[in-house]
Amino acid sequence: MLVETVFRSEDVPAAERFACYRELMSLAYAPIELRSDHAADFRVHQRLVRLGAVSVWPGEFQPLVFRRTPKLIRQSDPEVYQLTLVLKGSGRLTLGRQEATVDAYEFHSNDSSRPSETWTGQEPTGIVGVEFPKAQLPLMRGRADRAIGRRMSAKEGVGALLAQFLTQLTRSTDQYTLDDGPRLGTVLTDLVAALFAHTLAAEKSLTPEAHGRTLPLLIQAFIQQHLRDPDLTPPSIAAAHHISLSYLHRLFQDEGTTVASWIRRQRLERARHNLTDPALRDVPIHSIAACWGFAHPTDFSRAFRTAYGLPPKDYRKRAAHSAAQTRG
Repeated sequence: MLVETVFRSEDVPAAERFACYRELMSLAYAPIELRSDHAADFRVHQRLVRLGAVSVWPGEFQPLVFRRTPKLIRQSDPEVYQLTLVLKGSGRLTLGRQEATVDAYEFHSNDSSRPSETWTGQEPTGIVGVEFPKAQLPLMRGRADRAIGRRMSAKEGVGALLAQFLTQLTRSTDQYTLDDGPRLGTVLTDLVAALFAHTLAAEKSLTPEAHGRTLPLLIQAFIQQHLRDPDLTPPSIAAAHHISLSYLHRLFQDEGTTVASWIRRQRLERARHNLTDPALRDVPIHSIAACWGFAHPTDFSRAFRTAYGLPPKDYRKRAAHSAAQTRG
């Protein structure tokens, strides 16, 4: 199991909660000033997950102000970058002369070596924060600094891929072993580097090793976003990523599959999900199949039965019956 620490305000007397949380943040990250209008009875639930040198912070807390001053930086600087996925609420970041607002499903970034101030909105905020040593980020010198403070979407492209990775990772850490931690940390920093590079429109700034590790993930994210497109083919995918068709096929062979098989599996999974959705129970099966790129119902039925052991019609009936029993 991964190394994980949990802090819940309800486990601490109300009068001590804010001071305890402030101490936790200063010890786990760096000396920091915290202010809140709710300090008298502060509510927070925060976890700290260690992935080798990388830390991940899923949490939810009441409105806060975080502040790193020049004096605090001189006192202690861990030389780290922070990237925060906002899941609920909003915020505003001041970083030197830069100022940016952040809404739900956006990222904001920070640098432990630069004075900053972050305000969360008036409602409770839900986040997944990531903290990693600057030296570990596989970007050419100076590139990461230029990305810090910029708005980055978590709704599409590389940002959506990173957000999916973070939410899945933090949903349940008991499915991973202690040895998985450093490897997951490497994947995470590669994805962050890809997001920074994408934000700067300069993917060439990635080191060759990091680009090689992230390229399959970027291609898979591209496929996921274009599954409804009937023109989604191996040649179009290769062209979109400026690689040869043979190299694309080799990337998927290294994963033990083919491009066409991977696309078909993703489309089948989307169709399967639609067939179990009560809101779509009146949508004809052939319409769902066509929506996900299966032009011929018989081909869809055959592929679906091979993948899930039942024809689509029977699978939908079984799912509806199970849902009815659960409600009953």
